[in-house]
Amino acid sequence: MTPTTWLAFAAASGVLLVIPGPTILLVVSYALGQGWRAALPMAVGVALGDFTAMTLSMLGVGAILSASAGLFTALKWAGAAYLIWLGVKLWRAGGGLDAAPKTGAASPLRMIAHAWLVTALNPKSITFFVAFLPQFLDRAGDVPRQMLIFGTTFLVLAFANALGYGFAASRARGVLSNARAMGVVNKVGGGLLIGAGVATVAAGRV
Repeated sequence: MTPTTWLAFAAASGVLLVIPGPTILLVVSYALGQGWRAALPMAVGVALGDFTAMTLSMLGVGAILSASAGLFTALKWAGAAYLIWLGVKLWRAGGGLDAAPKTGAASPLRMIAHAWLVTALNPKSITFFVAFLPQFLDRAGDVPRQMLIFGTTFLVLAFANALGYGFAASRARGVLSNARAMGVVNKVGGGLLIGAGVATVAAGRV
């Protein structure tokens, strides 16, 4: 794995994480209702959930890689198509975050558990990792080491992203509820996803 590949993975992961989804909606809901104190436990829960989903995905990718080079190549083609589909879907999505404040009493452990469940048990999370990770793996290199580096990178970014959304929701609620601002985020993120999928195919990496 080259530094360029790692930077590309980190950049793509950062873009994908910023795009609002069910996990971010949950983080925002708790932050709106509980304040900035909810940011840290929610970020911890999200990181644990992503770790769970990523571990399951890596086991699946590793099994496919060991079984057949052709099957792994087919997975990468399917992954590229999946990224393009996600991009088109996101581009057409509306703006604004439909997150109702969770004002009921919630302990840090309860918030961590809730964030973990929503993140880890979402089938889309596992599907996404299976489609996304193979785009950056070099079969000729040390695959387990690459997976460890990519996984650690993603988890650090996921934690930082959830923490940032939590603080932003408790401090700058108007921005996150602004349909125009979030619409721009969706269109930029969708465009980048489409571009990533197309670039992967054009570069002959699949």
